Amino acid sequence: MNDSTFYPASVLSEQVARQIFEILPESGLVMVILDKDGNCWPSNSDEFTKLHLDESFLKQLRQKIDDGQEPVITQLDQCSIVSAQLATSKTNCGYVIIALPQYSPESTLINIDLIEILLNQVNLIAKLLEKNNMLYELLLRHHIAATTSEAGAASLN
Repeated sequence: MNDSTFYPASVLSEQVARQIFEILPESGLVMVILDKDGNCWPSNSDEFTKLHLDESFLKQLRQKIDDGQEPVITQLDQCSIVSAQLATSKTNCGYVIIALPQYSPESTLINIDLIEILLNQVNLIAKLLEKNNMLYELLLRHHIAATTSEAGAASLN
């Protein structure tokens, strides 16, 4: 029952992105959810494009995270980048990237505790969505089984 048939990691990543992006302020940070297949959901597409985070840069971030260095904190021009794994106890969904335009490395480090809280909240939302999906799937399977057994009993009468 732990393996979800209907909800692969990419679906969970997209669900997390939709939930998180609704509550982010319109200006300030840019959050990006990347799944393991390379699908990318930015909180603000226009601002994300302005950051010029090319595929090789994103690949380096993913490699550092996969090697256990998290959160990864780096600077790209006038923007601080903080990234970490997006995972639940059952699913490795991918990665979370927080871009902080106009942040210096010093200001990022001063606020790292708050940034880590935000990263932890993103993972908590993923866990809650995963549990919700598993419950929905279990209820759906139960409903299908009940409907099938009712149909079988009706055909015997």
